[in-house]
Amino acid sequence: MSDSKADPLDQIKSGYEFTGGGLELGAAVTDGAAHADVPVRLPLAMMNRHGLVAGATGTGKTKTLQLIAEQLSANGVPVFLADVKGDVSGIASAGAGGDKVTARAKEVGQDWSAKGFPTEFLCLGGQGKGVPVRATVTSFGPTLLSKVLGLNATQESSLGLVFHYADSHGLSLLDLKDLRAVIQHLTSEEGKDDLKALGGLSSSTAGVILRNLIAFSDNGAEVFFGEPEFETKDLLRTTDDGLGVVTCLELPGVQSQPAVFSTFLMWLLADLFHDLPEVGDADKPKLVFFFDEAHLLFEDASKAFLQAIEQTVKLIRSKGVGIFFVTQTPKDVPNGVLAQLGNRVQHALRAFTPEDAKALKATVQTFPHSAYDLDELLTTLGTGEAVVTVLSETGAPTPVAWTRMRAPQSLMGPTPEADMDKIIGASPLQPKYGKEVDRESAYELLNKKIEAAPAPTAGDPEPPEPAKAPAKTKDGGRGVAAELASEVMHSPAFKSLVRAGTRQVTRSLFGTARR
Repeated sequence: MSDSKADPLDQIKSGYEFTGGGLELGAAVTDGAAHADVPVRLPLAMMNRHGLVAGATGTGKTKTLQLIAEQLSANGVPVFLADVKGDVSGIASAGAGGDKVTARAKEVGQDWSAKGFPTEFLCLGGQGKGVPVRATVTSFGPTLLSKVLGLNATQESSLGLVFHYADSHGLSLLDLKDLRAVIQHLTSEEGKDDLKALGGLSSSTAGVILRNLIAFSDNGAEVFFGEPEFETKDLLRTTDDGLGVVTCLELPGVQSQPAVFSTFLMWLLADLFHDLPEVGDADKPKLVFFFDEAHLLFEDASKAFLQAIEQTVKLIRSKGVGIFFVTQTPKDVPNGVLAQLGNRVQHALRAFTPEDAKALKATVQTFPHSAYDLDELLTTLGTGEAVVTVLSETGAPTPVAWTRMRAPQSLMGPTPEADMDKIIGASPLQPKYGKEVDRESAYELLNKKIEAAPAPTAGDPEPPEPAKAPAKTKDGGRGVAAELASEVMHSPAFKSLVRAGTRQVTRSLFGTARR
């Protein structure tokens, strides 16, 4: 540090004194020594101003995430954790003490005791341990689906037309086979008039989308889509004694498809934005959402998709939802999103390569001016130490503080498998989501229509010209799908269409207005 110890410590002490509730992160450090009488805190009311937890592998990011999540739960705030590596599940179990934990607690002035927190385990489509969660293709929408399919801008726009066609013709898109059936119909001889009536969708582009969709499904993505669809209100639960439920989405089983789970998380956020009322400034958030391995969301993303994420992050704050991105360096997060993250916990960075050095320099520039030599400090921080700056209760950045972090009270490792099985088996969500449902939708309706069509025989005369073109009507030439509309109005699948209508805000949030 360039100044004397006293002045920066006094600044930190006054800068982190809050009148309302706060989360205890740790104690300020100078010259390698922690000062238990100078706590570093995070205002509970500012948790909806979003944040970033960054640092190289092995520097303590996951433990920081766990520490914050524990205290949110203790304050009655529900938490959502994406557990990519499978090591956050320990929050459900009481921690294991020891000499290291005792020594850390003494250094930072922590009254440590072992404690587990109420936890709900989910998994995507039954891939892994937890209550299976799914989304329908309709609610997922074309923009998010384009991201996981790796479509370009033209193909994304064309997929939007396919969704529009299905919506307007009462063809429920519940799972991937429904979407495949609609595209196959549009590219078939029977559906060529429907394809032509759409305009802007070529058969070659539809074919590309179909091939990508088949490959996507063959790689195991089929299980992520379908019913019963997860309702995001189930993330907002508290226990009878007032603790926030920690929802832990177990993701080790889908690491081979990172775009699927990262985009699925954005669907959850978009759905929350659609469903939650405006709350403005509150004493505490309604939910805090931790987005681990955040770089996976932004990789190979289109400009429109990035703009939609930025808009989501910006607007969802007023709904009382906080988002924390967890990743290795701030450069993993686009500038437009990074600018929305008012709370920063930066663990150590490595500078072994020129690229690392550039990332370090960029990170230093994002911090307020301080008495620390951050270029040096960020490469020498110990495990479980971080450089912190957050938003005070007035919305101003707090002084930059070298912080020795507190130890989580829960287990710093995976919860034992037998204990997880008990929690999952006793989950109140099991009856609601445990069993997959496959009701009548686009796939069944289109196949039923094909099966009902009379097969031509060799002796049949050529039909008269007017009978060849029943689709050439003033409705724009809908072909087979036009006949389906009245059927669908009276079928169970119509409920899905009504639900899709209520989700138009979610779709428009992700740039599909141009369809």
